[in-house]
Amino acid sequence: MSASTVLDMLDDTDRKKARRAKQPSWLVPMKAVLVEEAFSDPDWIYEVKLDGERCLAVAFRGTVKLLSRNQKSMNASYPEIVESLEGQGPESFIIDGEVVAFEKGVPSFSRLQRRMHVNDPVKAKQIGVAVFFYVFDVLHVDGWDVTQVPLRARKSLLRSAFSFEDRVLRFVEHRNQHGERYFRNICAKPGWEGLIAKRADSTYKHNRSRDWLKFKCSNEQEFVIGGYTEPQGSREGFGALLLGVYDGDDLVYAGKVGTGYDTETLLDLSAKLRSRERKTSPFVDDDVARIKGAHFVRPDLVAQIGFAEWTPTNRLRHPRFLGLRRDKPARDVVRERPR
Repeated sequence: MSASTVLDMLDDTDRKKARRAKQPSWLVPMKAVLVEEAFSDPDWIYEVKLDGERCLAVAFRGTVKLLSRNQKSMNASYPEIVESLEGQGPESFIIDGEVVAFEKGVPSFSRLQRRMHVNDPVKAKQIGVAVFFYVFDVLHVDGWDVTQVPLRARKSLLRSAFSFEDRVLRFVEHRNQHGERYFRNICAKPGWEGLIAKRADSTYKHNRSRDWLKFKCSNEQEFVIGGYTEPQGSREGFGALLLGVYDGDDLVYAGKVGTGYDTETLLDLSAKLRSRERKTSPFVDDDVARIKGAHFVRPDLVAQIGFAEWTPTNRLRHPRFLGLRRDKPARDVVRERPR
């Protein structure tokens, strides 16, 4: 597909906002701001929030790289996605999306774990966990920077320029109205995470922006692992993880999580923890050092945690472990607060 054919998919006004530019090897992904209340507005579109791993796919003359939010290669974990993208019409492009695995028809970050940390493409395919790349934005295509093109036009360009006929690559559909009703319907289905609302005429920004807003059905976010406790009874590996979030340079204790692990996870994560042990607590809170059976670790592992709520003392209520994240630096983990 030639560049002129790609741009012909835009109307005259939007075409003028595309710029001839050398395609970069990396762009910082745009991020959404957490808000409390869903809303309806004709100037916004609404997409389902998928519980997976954010991925920027960068292709140059047919060579595809899948990159996480912190620029780690994901090619070995998801070789079928690489293969799907290698056969696309545009030879060079940058597209943004989410890698997702399903459990009983619902996106499952825990199930995706079985693929996420595999570094051999042959073994990844043999595991038996199907993955899909849900694409929601296009940033560059065949020598044109389209980040300044309005979102609604970018999504139209994405749908027209790429093929979504195989079962691996999927286009993220959106709704143009009834955001509140859509949010209620999504949250009525067990296991779904929420919605992303996006300003329809917004450009693509390389930071966190209020042009993208997220509404969550339940509480879930990343936490830094700063330690663990000894296992009790017949439990293997460890008892609970000690969790924290950063407040400036301080790692602030948020509580411990002892549920959500199978035996394989306990043993694998235990090995990672023991290799990171340190004598002193990384938490700024003095009382953490007095936790019975506590061991402390170098705080560079990030866990995805679901929980009921924050307590008045800033601890997690009923937390559950969902998996390890590899796509976010520990120092970037802060408490998510609606704005």
